[in-house]
Amino acid sequence: MAPRLLLALALVLLASGASAASVGDTCSSEGDCGAGLHCSDCGGGGDKTCTRAKPIDPLTHGTGLPFNNYSWLTTHNSYALAGSSSATGSALITQTNQEDTITAQLKNGVRGLMLDTYDFNNDVWLCHSFQGKCFNFTAFQPAINVLKEIRTFLDGNPSEVITIFLEDYTASGSLPKVFNASGLMKYWFPVAKMPKSGGDWPLLKDMISQNERLLVFTSKKSKEASEGIAYEWSYVVENQYGNEGMVEGKCPNRAESPAMDSKSQSLVLMNFFTTDPSQTGVCANNSAPLVSMLKTCHDLSGNRWPNYIAVDFYMRSDGGGAPLATDIANGHLVCGCDNIAYCKANSTFGTCVIPPPSPPPSPRKAPSGGKGTSAGGSSSSSGAMARVVLPKLSFFFGVALLILVILSY
Repeated sequence: MAPRLLLALALVLLASGASAASVGDTCSSEGDCGAGLHCSDCGGGGDKTCTRAKPIDPLTHGTGLPFNNYSWLTTHNSYALAGSSSATGSALITQTNQEDTITAQLKNGVRGLMLDTYDFNNDVWLCHSFQGKCFNFTAFQPAINVLKEIRTFLDGNPSEVITIFLEDYTASGSLPKVFNASGLMKYWFPVAKMPKSGGDWPLLKDMISQNERLLVFTSKKSKEASEGIAYEWSYVVENQYGNEGMVEGKCPNRAESPAMDSKSQSLVLMNFFTTDPSQTGVCANNSAPLVSMLKTCHDLSGNRWPNYIAVDFYMRSDGGGAPLATDIANGHLVCGCDNIAYCKANSTFGTCVIPPPSPPPSPRKAPSGGKGTSAGGSSSSSGAMARVVLPKLSFFFGVALLILVILSY
């Protein structure tokens, strides 16, 4: 074979080897998956698969709508990271709900953060505790650490808006002190500008231009008057969290929230996570059931799509997951399409460009003389593995050919 032909073949094989795996493909590490994807422990038979980690940024379709016309991926107990230890030095004996840092979550497009704040060790701490009291074994870290991560992100991303939902167990005066110390007050969206009777919020572009890019809601009603922190349920309706909020066909409000179809609040928060978090069970929950509940809560919330979609382990699913659900909500809110990916730029509301359906996969032949496939669909699992393994083989073959080309000159 001529050296130039060998070189061309090697380059083609190298290119195919460098191609990243897509959603649903088997992976062994983050590097195997394409941009915006995560190598998740959600595959069958112990395999890992590539899943969506980032929603489409709605800002790519403009910022000229009221803030309540956008949807944001939200993490439940954003600070409660699996595998972490308490900053007190104690082992943690409490539930965990996420698996990457606040900074990583924000880089992946998370814009809603749920934090539990407690007075502890003469400071404000983030705890996942009980009876309103924090202990060494339920305390994750001082709140100032996470608030500084948020400030750093806002400093470096001048077009982004973040919402913090506080399950607040602190005494009067604790939160203003820690927010002032964090440097976040320069981004504070004032309560006075929040619509009091369910009207539209300011335009997103105005919030950005005026640098009022941090919304903070508290679960304590008294703190709105005393500390200027908005009482959540004066502005937000929220469905029941935990197992009670995951019943098919139902979307009840949580006890503190007004009814889901109340129009006196113009923001809608949809919780979808189990009472006891499970890193394995969430793979299925964050998939088709999440999208189904998205539509159910729309119908039972006065035909409103959620502005916040809160989940555990947001990067885990059988494929599109919570990022896909966010794209669906944003499609309806931003441009009137079933997915924000279908929005046509510079067009009227409801003008959508829907891509043609993907062709069905070619049928796979059973291995000749083999034992057949095992129960549970191992044939499809093997096929998924082949999509990753074969390119890697071609990569090494390409390298070998390239060496031969060099040696032939």
